[in-house]
Amino acid sequence: MSIKVSNLTKVYGEQKAVDNISFSVSKGEIVGFLGPNGAGKSTTMKIITGYLQPDGGQVQVCGTDVSTQPIETKKKIGYLPESNPLYYDMYVREYLEFTAEIQRVSGKKEAIQRAIVQVGLTKEASKKIGQLSKGYKQRVGLAAALLHDPEVLILDEPTTGLDPNQIVEIREVIRSLGTNKTVLFSSHILQEVEAICNRVVIINKGTIVADSQLSSLLKQQSDELILELKEKVSPEIFASTGSAEMINASTWKFKTDDADVLRKKLIDITIQNNLNIISLQTRSGSTLESIFRELTQ
Repeated sequence: MSIKVSNLTKVYGEQKAVDNISFSVSKGEIVGFLGPNGAGKSTTMKIITGYLQPDGGQVQVCGTDVSTQPIETKKKIGYLPESNPLYYDMYVREYLEFTAEIQRVSGKKEAIQRAIVQVGLTKEASKKIGQLSKGYKQRVGLAAALLHDPEVLILDEPTTGLDPNQIVEIREVIRSLGTNKTVLFSSHILQEVEAICNRVVIINKGTIVADSQLSSLLKQQSDELILELKEKVSPEIFASTGSAEMINASTWKFKTDDADVLRKKLIDITIQNNLNIISLQTRSGSTLESIFRELTQ
């Protein structure tokens, strides 16, 4: 396993920010680490990178214990924090040279050029960082994280504050990096997670509430049918469906694993009871957003 988190716990005062969680990420996976604000995402990522010490449990990166061998694990990790700290008065290449020296990167010149090409910074490499757009600043942070050619990438909200075009650009960079590296990243933009990830881990109030392949997780969500009638009716009419939920006296919501079968049944019920249908709509439940809301509300 590239990342193995075992019974991890972190406490701030009386609050458990991370509560005995376990999960692992294999080489070559791109995994979305999701959760509402305050769920424990950033704390977990900081512990994995060695920035914070846990109060319990263990984290291993490529077989190396983060707590007992912090320097060795940092050599294997590229980390882009949510704040993306940069020196705006430095030029792009100057900043990357500075970072490479701190990291003691061998073959510094070649490593800098490789990182610049990887993240698509070639045309901006001679500019000051402060002159760059937010999207290109994110690329500089990614380039710095890639200088030492790490096996694992930890990206905390890499698309925060970007416009739609910049988001697509960073998405493509992350996807290309995931072909030969392990990527764990957090994001509140769930469409990006669906576009990039093959697996998601969802954390809520410090505990893991879902850990699944994205395709499997989406299949677990039922579809919904919304039936609007001209008449007001009582719940007993829909008792045979087993899933009727009243929105108001003339509008009803139904959950189902087979929308076509339930649609036919509802039409039969309305005909038998001389009811007039204003609309009957199917809403797909197979979205990451609906699953996320259900698990974290």
